[in-house]
Amino acid sequence: MKRSLKLMLAAGAAIALLAGIAPTGAQAQNPPSERDVQIYAGLHAAAANGDVAELERLVGEGEKVDIQDARSRTPLIVAAYRRHHKAAEALLRLGANPNARDSDRFDMLAIAVAQNDMEMFKLALANGANPGAVTGPYDNTALISAAHLGHVEMVKALIEAKAPLDRVNALGWTALIMAVVLGNGDKDHVATVEALVNANADTEIKDRAGMTALAHARARNYTDMIKILAAVSGRKL
Repeated sequence: MKRSLKLMLAAGAAIALLAGIAPTGAQAQNPPSERDVQIYAGLHAAAANGDVAELERLVGEGEKVDIQDARSRTPLIVAAYRRHHKAAEALLRLGANPNARDSDRFDMLAIAVAQNDMEMFKLALANGANPGAVTGPYDNTALISAAHLGHVEMVKALIEAKAPLDRVNALGWTALIMAVVLGNGDKDHVATVEALVNANADTEIKDRAGMTALAHARARNYTDMIKILAAVSGRKL
């Protein structure tokens, strides 16, 4: 009984630590505020407004394409936050670094995942974004974040892009464990668990509370997840 309580408390502490980002996955990120946008000039202003012609003009006149604002956001990061796909495409064509990070350690790909912006996500991957990059304050990868949020198509695309399946974040969780613990057992997170298991994610990795993904699924009575995870583990339901 004492061990069971200890495990529950450890898992609860980790969930509490993540509470600030659990609802949307984006709360730890800091997109440009309206005040930021109002005071932007040059490439940042053009990126914030999605002005492709102005971006091309300014870079042609010698502005550095990866110039940073006060929070280390490049024009490309600004375009990603504001969902300006054509502007992001233009900046990449003009030499912008797809792996640049802001002061919170988020890159273009992490931003696209948090916002469920599939067009920006595909643009990032197609232009050299690193699918295995460790970003943000919790040392997540894009795959961990996508699994957390139940963005199934992004999860599958990242698996195809050879993103590391079993990376453990700062909370001691893999993408598979994250999908169970923060997924509420809904259909998208069930599909995420299935995609990860089919890609041979390691189901036996334990978190800091000594619990596997299957143990977490059982603790929450997530029947569909239990079936998927128990089958691959060769255990009885």
